[in-house]
Amino acid sequence: MPRAVSEPRACSDFLDEGHEVVGFDLLPAAIEHECYRHLIVDAREPDSFPGELEPQVIVNVAGTQDSADDIAANLCGTINVTERYAFVGVGVLPPSRRRLLHPWSMWGRRAGIRDRSFPPMLPARAALSPTPRTFANRLAPQAIANSVDPGGVITPLNRCVMEDEHLWSQIMELTPLKRWATAQEIAEWIYFVGVTNRFMTGQSLLIDGGEAGRTQFIWPE
Repeated sequence: MPRAVSEPRACSDFLDEGHEVVGFDLLPAAIEHECYRHLIVDAREPDSFPGELEPQVIVNVAGTQDSADDIAANLCGTINVTERYAFVGVGVLPPSRRRLLHPWSMWGRRAGIRDRSFPPMLPARAALSPTPRTFANRLAPQAIANSVDPGGVITPLNRCVMEDEHLWSQIMELTPLKRWATAQEIAEWIYFVGVTNRFMTGQSLLIDGGEAGRTQFIWPE
């Protein structure tokens, strides 16, 4: 089951269940597994994409944050991978044979709150918000398309707030479940939507522990 981009946690459930996984990345492989194949590919450059892949599940997790490449990687990279691989065999495949999945962020829905912290990244995510339904309509009935939109996730990128007692206490006051998700929890949702699910399409699932109800974004100045 080749996929389009590489992130170790997102791969783990696929590999554990015996799927073949192909990862695109600019960095060397962070995974060693007999069913994993790693390719150094730039999602911003569709001319560099290998042509022989016919993935059953495409998971677009490539992206950057707070860099000059945010628009090119988050927005253009996702579109490039999708346009290249999601439509292979459309018109020939059995119904719902291919699955397209975008793990994004709930803050793409509320870019105005967070754009003071990550100006290029959030507009790119916001621009992608309508695409699950757009691709679902274009790919049906041979494929389904959805997104998983996490809220706060425990990752190294978020250590600047997790390790700041004052900021973290403010966040927890605004978070109904009083915790953030683990990367493994989000990976389980990715696997469920990408493999177990066969009928839901065109949807954006908010996996945020109730965070979307808060009105303030907490981040270092």
